[in-house]
Amino acid sequence: MPRRALMPSPAARAVALGALVVPLAACATTIGATPAEDAANPDCAPVMLALPDVLAGDLDKASTNAQATAAWGEPGAAVTLRCGVTPPGPSPDCQRVESAAGAVDWIVEAGEDGTWRFTTYGREPAVEVVVPPSVTANHSTSFVGDLAQAVGNVPATAECT
Repeated sequence: MPRRALMPSPAARAVALGALVVPLAACATTIGATPAEDAANPDCAPVMLALPDVLAGDLDKASTNAQATAAWGEPGAAVTLRCGVTPPGPSPDCQRVESAAGAVDWIVEAGEDGTWRFTTYGREPAVEVVVPPSVTANHSTSFVGDLAQAVGNVPATAECT
């Protein structure tokens, strides 16, 4: 009489699959972020849902540990975004960035340590993007244009002058 292979029940297969998935999920990197003052603003939700999965062609979106935040890259070398920061006032550092998805006005600040900070101008809640020197060593900051579709979910009420 031929031997029949025992087939595990669907429940047993689910448990076995879960045992494989849990260790893989534990390896996922989470990037620490500080939520903005107005991170709970409901107008941040459409922004967060529309963010791209990849920036600059090779910076993959990573998990973050705070509400209304996003990151692309690796810990210590990640672009971070926070929705709900205090909207900035007019500034001579205001620049319009045009892209296929639209135009966004940003207050652009270069830190002494080489960190770039972009904060939307004329939108409330405001969105802040921080780009560390470890990213700008190999990338241009022009990828902020790739965020226009998401940031555009907050209507502009003012423009750079």
